[in-house]
Amino acid sequence: MTSTKNLYFIITRKPEFPGHISAGRICYISEYRHGSLLKTRSRSRSPIKLPVLVMGSLSTIDYDLEVSSMEELSAEEAELLLALSEDAERLKWFNKRDALQTAKGLTLGSEVTVEERGWKLRGILRYIGRLTEPTYSAPLSGTFFGIELQGEDKRKVKTDGSYQNKTSCKKDCDIFVPFSRVRPVVPSSLSPSMPAQSQTEELNPGDRVTYFVNDTCRHGMVVDVDVLLNVVRISTDKDENGKRGGEVDVPLESVFKGEVPAEPESMDVDTPPVEPNTDDLYLDLSVNSLVEVTLAKGSSYGIIRWIGSLPTRQETMAGLELEDDSGVSDGTFKSQRFFSCPPKRALFVKLSSCRPDPRFQSPSANHSERMPKPEDREREVEHSAGKLETVPPISTEQVNQTLLGRMKGIQGHCNSCYMDAALFSLFSCSSVLDSMLFKSTEPQDAPIQNTLLHDIVNPLRSKGFVEGRHIMKLRKQLQNHGYSHSFTTDEKDPEEFLTVIMHHILALDPLLKLSAAGKVQESYCYQIFLDQNHSLVLPTVQQLLEHSFHTAGLKLAEVPSCLILQMPRFGKKFKMFDKIIPSLELDITDLLSEGPQQCMLCGNLAQIECPDCFTDPLFSRTGFKIFCKTCSSQVHSHPQRQSHQPAALDIPEGYSGRGTPHSLIRDKLELFAVLCIETSHYVSFIKHGRSSQDWIFFDSMADREGERDGFNIPEVRACPEVGTYLEMSPAELANQVPRDMKGVAKRLFCDAYMYLYQSTNMCLYR
Repeated sequence: MTSTKNLYFIITRKPEFPGHISAGRICYISEYRHGSLLKTRSRSRSPIKLPVLVMGSLSTIDYDLEVSSMEELSAEEAELLLALSEDAERLKWFNKRDALQTAKGLTLGSEVTVEERGWKLRGILRYIGRLTEPTYSAPLSGTFFGIELQGEDKRKVKTDGSYQNKTSCKKDCDIFVPFSRVRPVVPSSLSPSMPAQSQTEELNPGDRVTYFVNDTCRHGMVVDVDVLLNVVRISTDKDENGKRGGEVDVPLESVFKGEVPAEPESMDVDTPPVEPNTDDLYLDLSVNSLVEVTLAKGSSYGIIRWIGSLPTRQETMAGLELEDDSGVSDGTFKSQRFFSCPPKRALFVKLSSCRPDPRFQSPSANHSERMPKPEDREREVEHSAGKLETVPPISTEQVNQTLLGRMKGIQGHCNSCYMDAALFSLFSCSSVLDSMLFKSTEPQDAPIQNTLLHDIVNPLRSKGFVEGRHIMKLRKQLQNHGYSHSFTTDEKDPEEFLTVIMHHILALDPLLKLSAAGKVQESYCYQIFLDQNHSLVLPTVQQLLEHSFHTAGLKLAEVPSCLILQMPRFGKKFKMFDKIIPSLELDITDLLSEGPQQCMLCGNLAQIECPDCFTDPLFSRTGFKIFCKTCSSQVHSHPQRQSHQPAALDIPEGYSGRGTPHSLIRDKLELFAVLCIETSHYVSFIKHGRSSQDWIFFDSMADREGERDGFNIPEVRACPEVGTYLEMSPAELANQVPRDMKGVAKRLFCDAYMYLYQSTNMCLYR
């Protein structure tokens, strides 16, 4: 039973205060209080805020949150989302409105598929409801779906209808999951529209068909259809003896409209003349593997979308999404949906008939060279002995030879671009975070560190290329650790991935220490927020950071080795600024909470800080307004500034008394990478040298045809045109029409998502 006395919201933008509340949290307010507040605050010019109670908070006090940072939910939607334990996961699925709409349309008895440990299991929906009771502070509880698994899939999950040691009254449920892991086999009226193509379309005389007799695939033409007897009479191309002609009556469920290429009796695979080890050959094939299969017309290529058992087949089968229209359906088999793809792209074959796509394998990966080379065996010995390799980042002199070209960079697939771009940005040409590759770690986390170092970072730096299977290996390891059940399939945010790796896996010391009201907060990246009164139109990163720090009352407790900045956006689509100018150097001297600072006018030792000057038009292009006593007196003698309230700075011991003109060293960070996002696809720019022309651009899906077919063709290219725009004045840059900007420069200036800065004093290689 859901509550009808409250209004529910999901927080879509992390509030500035309190800092512990993340986007994706569910909150609520009583309908009565909400109505009375709107009446009393309707005339206010300030942003409307609501005093809401936050679900999952240990505190029972309410927080004033801006209405613009929340979106209203129905109680039913809130309960569906509350079944997801992670805030980021909850926000992601809220943005997928089609999935929520589909979940609301699920009914008891529906045939569904459910994700479990990388499998797509078939089952029947037996229970929809809560598994825990609401409390006073949390008036709603998450809605879960109880599923009775079917056939072979029932043996893949060992449960007795219990959840978190609490036995459910629904004994026929084998598994309980949130809506994000459930898909209806037959779309309901609330489901997103899907192509109506099916492997069991209406058959008519004259149609070319494929039919199965004793698990053998044959072709023919429909002569007659008897719906009452459920039989199709087919004029066969070949009978069971291989002779042409003749007619045969076949059950309707064994006939498929269209001509399916026959599955071969044997495979032409280059293998040594010894008995192959099938476990070895097909061990690495899984959902999302890129494969080749030999059909009647020759080799076809595709991606595995499903693995399991079919109703009439005993072998392990694979559902393929093919590159071309040589399939027979859109992911259905005998009226049952196993996955979704464009019409005539799906084909179901034996898993043993599939082999890795040779177009995306390294030369040493084919079956004729399965024995490891001496250097590979030596590398394996080094790994087992714990010997760590050290490959320095790619230098400016090596970029052209090692890194540029197609099939360079990191090859990923199936929504891995967030990880590809983040890893390429961090490790290709910078060593600022190399400490995470070598630090001691827990035994259970060592394999992930091993994969990161030996299979990703070292190949990237030594060969300029990382195979997609290594990225998938890392994603599987992260998924198996339990941080997210969808690491191998779904797109995520770079900051989510980096936090998991840095904090949860490798326990890296926080990169950022912020001082606020005498307390130090720690984090791994900083999200820039701006108040609504800012006057910035074409800002630099320097201005954005300073405005954000000023608004939040923050200072840096120390100089960070690596500063990861998220640009001000509302979600991935809505940008606050049409363009952002990259600051190649970030001067953080005036943002530090300790240490001497210079007067912004004369350069002498600063002794006065005036936050009120921050928005003064005279100083609009500089940061915090700090002055020596003399300059502060002159500035504040102006009638418009006499109401300002300057405050004395804390001067470190030894600097009191006389000023120290022009002698203070400025603390600066240098830009080394930028992640950008456009239409849910991440790319990255790398600043690898001192010249303004020393930029490269990385796209893990540079070939758009490849993207459509499921194969990623990565590319790294030089983009010196970026330097041309960086040398322009702000006025010139503001007049540039994005679509007319040369090369890929538009993506850097208009689509920036995350900036990465490093302290040159803390890099291992310079």
